[in-house]
Amino acid sequence: MSETGCRADVWLWRARFFKTRSLAAKFLDEGKVRLTRAGAETRIDKCARPVKIGDQLVFAVGGRLIAVSVEGLGERRGPPAEARGLYSTLD
Repeated sequence: MSETGCRADVWLWRARFFKTRSLAAKFLDEGKVRLTRAGAETRIDKCARPVKIGDQLVFAVGGRLIAVSVEGLGERRGPPAEARGLYSTLD
């Protein structure tokens, strides 16, 4: 794992937005996540796309709109308290 980025599906799983990595990958492959990096907004359409610290992600899961800024990439899928340290919520 490099410090420059982390696969989007792995990050969403580590940050505990999805129970399994395959659910996160399916969600990403359907193009349901918007990524903003350096002011440019794109849609993530492949689960292997990297997310980097400072990126902003917007997606809807479970009927809730979630907007987060990536604060860390994480080394593992840890407990919820550790997962919350990987992102900060946006207004």
